[in-house]
Amino acid sequence: MSSASTTNLTPPSSIRRRWKAITRKAREVRSIGDALGSTDHPYMAHIVPMRRCNLSCTYCNEFDDFSDPVPIDEMLRRIDHLGRLGTSVITISGGEPLLHPDLDQIIARIRKTGAIAGMITNGYLLMPDRIQRLNRAGLDHMQISIDNVMPDAVSKKSLKVLDKKLQMLAEHAEFHVNINSVVGGGIANPDDARVVSERALGLGFSSTIGIIHDGSGQLKPLGEAERKVWDKVRAMTRRSYSRFNHFQVAIANGKTNDWRCRAGGRYLYICENGLVHYCSQQRGFPAVPLADYTVDDVKREFLTEKSCSPSCTISCVHQVSYIDHWRAPQNSSVTPGSSHKTGSQELVQIQ
Repeated sequence: MSSASTTNLTPPSSIRRRWKAITRKAREVRSIGDALGSTDHPYMAHIVPMRRCNLSCTYCNEFDDFSDPVPIDEMLRRIDHLGRLGTSVITISGGEPLLHPDLDQIIARIRKTGAIAGMITNGYLLMPDRIQRLNRAGLDHMQISIDNVMPDAVSKKSLKVLDKKLQMLAEHAEFHVNINSVVGGGIANPDDARVVSERALGLGFSSTIGIIHDGSGQLKPLGEAERKVWDKVRAMTRRSYSRFNHFQVAIANGKTNDWRCRAGGRYLYICENGLVHYCSQQRGFPAVPLADYTVDDVKREFLTEKSCSPSCTISCVHQVSYIDHWRAPQNSSVTPGSSHKTGSQELVQIQ
C-alpha cells in the first residue's frame, strides 16, 4: 500500500469526531426548533435510490434482486425538490443504498440543501475506504439492523457476519452509528437482540430495538420470551433516541396507539420511481410525483388522519409525528387498503 493510501485510511482523531458530533447536534436542535415553529414543511423524508438489495430477508417487502439504480441526475433533482419543500432530514434507504454507484454525490447533495443526511444499510459492503468516502461526502447518521447472532433462513444480517464491519465503523466513522436489533417476525432466538445491543454499546454506538411488523407495517404483539428481551434491551438503551419509541409499549402488549400520523406532511417516502407515498408500507397513496408535490400537499396531509395508524409499527413515522402530537387535530381521513377514495385516487395497500 502506498503512503498516500495509508494516510487516507488513518482513523479520525477523537477531537475531530467530537467536533463533528457537536456541530451535528447543533444542526439537529436547530431543525427541531424550525419544526416546532412551522408545520408547513416535511421534517424527514426517506428516499430510495435503488430497490435492488444484495440480501433477501424473508420478512422484508422493500427490495428486489434486479432493479437498476436511479440515474444520478434524476436523484439530484429529487434531492433538490426535497430541499425546495424545506425538508430537515433526508435518509437514504432501499433496497441497499451502498449498491448505488453515485451514492457519495447523493449524500453531498443532501448536505448542500442544508438537510441532515442519513442512511439505512445492511452494512455488508462497508470497508475502511468506503467509510472514509462516506465521511468526506458528509454523512451524518447511519443505521444498521442486525437481526440475529448467527445467520439463518430468515435473515443473513447477523452479528457473526457484520462484527468486523462494526469494528471498522468504530475505528473510521465520523458519523453517528445506530445499531437496531429486533424481536418478533420469526426471529428464532429473541435473546440475540440483547447480545447485539450489548456489542453495539460496547463499540460506542447507540442502540435501539424494534418489533418487526407484518407485511403491512401493522401490529404484531410479542410473546413472553420476546417481551422479556425487549424490556432488557430498552433498559440498556434509555439514553438513546429509543426513548421516543414509547409507542412500542402498546404494540408489545398487543394494544393500539392513539396518535396523529403526519405521513405525507411531516414524513415523506419517495420510492425509486420518484413518487411520494405515506411510508414504505403504504406505497400507492398519494403517489404524487415529487416534482409536483407542494406545500399545499404537505399542509393537507398534515391534517389527514390515516386509518392504519392505530396498529402501525413504523418507528420513523411515529418519531417524526411526535413533534406535533400536541397540536392540530386532524379533520379529514383516509383508509389505506380500502375502496375509500380521496379525489380521483384510490388508496392502495402494498402486498
